[in-house]
Amino acid sequence: MEELNQIVQNVSGFVWNSLLIFLLVGTGIFYTIKLKFIQVRKFGEGYTKVVKGVNLNGEAAGADGMSSFQSLATAVAAQVGTGNLAGAATAIAAGGPGAIFWMWISAFFGMATVYSEAVLGQVYKKKIGGEVIGGPAFYISEGLGENWFSKGLAAFFGLSCILALSFMGNAVQSNSIAAAFSNEFPIPPVYIGIGVAVVSGFIFWGGTQRIASFTEKIVPLMAGLYVGASIIIILMNFSHIIPAVKMIFVGAFNPTAVMGGAFGITIKQAVRFGVARGLFSNEAGMGSTPHAHAVAKVDHPCEQGAVAIITVFIDTFVVLTCTALVIIMNVDLTDKALMDSIPGIALTQAAFKMSFGNFGGIFIAVCLFFFALSTIIGWYYFGVANVKYLFGNKAMNIYKVIVICFILLGSLAKVDLVWNLSDLFNGLMALPNLIALLVLYKLVVKATDEYRKLHPVKTKEKEQSAVKELKA
Repeated sequence: MEELNQIVQNVSGFVWNSLLIFLLVGTGIFYTIKLKFIQVRKFGEGYTKVVKGVNLNGEAAGADGMSSFQSLATAVAAQVGTGNLAGAATAIAAGGPGAIFWMWISAFFGMATVYSEAVLGQVYKKKIGGEVIGGPAFYISEGLGENWFSKGLAAFFGLSCILALSFMGNAVQSNSIAAAFSNEFPIPPVYIGIGVAVVSGFIFWGGTQRIASFTEKIVPLMAGLYVGASIIIILMNFSHIIPAVKMIFVGAFNPTAVMGGAFGITIKQAVRFGVARGLFSNEAGMGSTPHAHAVAKVDHPCEQGAVAIITVFIDTFVVLTCTALVIIMNVDLTDKALMDSIPGIALTQAAFKMSFGNFGGIFIAVCLFFFALSTIIGWYYFGVANVKYLFGNKAMNIYKVIVICFILLGSLAKVDLVWNLSDLFNGLMALPNLIALLVLYKLVVKATDEYRKLHPVKTKEKEQSAVKELKA
C-alpha cells in the first residue's frame, strides 16, 4: 500500500507541477489575449449582476435550472473550501509570503478561463430526464465533433470528476471537518462524520431546489462572517498592514530577503506554490464550476460568463487574501522551528488565536465546517451532471449512497492514498477540459463579440437563436 501511495504521489506531483501549472496559466493568458482582457472589461457587469441578484430567499430552482445568483453561489460553495483556510497557509509555509503575489497573478488570468468555461457550459447545456444539466462532458463530446475521440475524452472527464470530487474529494472534506472539530471539542470523529453525512443526505435528496436554496443562503453568510472576522483582525493590527503587503511583493521576487536563508526558499518555489495553491482553490480551468454556471437561467451565455469572473475574485482576491494577511500579520514567519511545527490549517488557527485567543481556534473550526460542507454539496452537484451523462437518471440513487459512504468513511481516518488519489484525479480531469477550451476558443470569442452587439437587448428568442448559430 505504501508503495502504491508513493507512485500515486509521484504521478500527481508530475501532473500538477510539471504539466498543469503551465497549461492552466497558459490557457488563462491565451484567453486574456483573445478576449482582450475580458476579466477587466466585464468585471463591472459581473459585479453588478451579482449584487442585484443577491437574495437569501430567491426564486425556486427546478427542472429549468437555477437563477444566475444561485448558480454563482453553488460555484462559490465548491470553490471556497478548506483550500481557502489551509491553502494560503501551505503556500506561505512552502513558498513564503511572495507566494500570495503569484496566487493573485494566476487568479487574474484564471478569471478569463472561468469566463470561457461558463460560456461553453451555457452553449452546450442539455435537458436530461426533463432537467437542465451541463458541464465539460457535454461541451467536450458535442463541441469536439461527436466522434469516438470526443466521446472517450468526455467519458474520461466524467469519471475523473466523479472520483476526484464526489467520492475521494468529499472524503477529504469530511476528514478536514472531523479533524478541526476534534481539535477544539471533545467529540469523537465518527459522530461528526455521521452528522455531516445526515445533513448532506438531506440536501442531496432534496434535489436541485434544495441545493440551490442551501447555497444561496449559506455562501453569503459563511463568506461574510469569515471575511468580517479577518478584517477585524487586520484592523486590530493596522500598523502591520503596509509591512505585510511589502513582504508579499518583496517575497515574490526575493524570498530570502523576507524569510531568511535558513528556509532555502527560491523564486521558483514562491511561483510554484502560489500558482498551484491558487488554481487548486479557485478551480479555474479545472472543469468543476461550469456544471453550476451551465444551469443558470440567463438571456445569453456571456451574461453568466461575466458572473463567473466574480467567483474567482471572491475566492482568491477576497477570502484567500484575508487568510494570507491574517497569517502574515500575526505569525513570525522567520521562526523556522515554529513554521515547521504548525502545518496547514493549524497555522491559520494559530494566527486567529493570536488575535482572538481560544475563540479564534473555535471560530476557524466552525468556519471550516461550513466551508467544507458547502464544498461537499457543490462537488456532489458537479458529479450529478456526469453521472447523468454517463449512466442516466437510473444511477442517481446509487450515486447518492456512495457519496454518503465516502463522507462517513472520510471522517474516520486520514488515508494518505485517498488524499493523493484525489489530487491526481483532480489534475487528470482538468486535461480534457483544457483541450476543449483551447479547441473551442473561436466559439467563445464569437459569442463574446455577438453579445457585445446584442447587449443590452435581452430576449429568450434572441438567446435561443444565438446559441443555435454558435453551435453551427
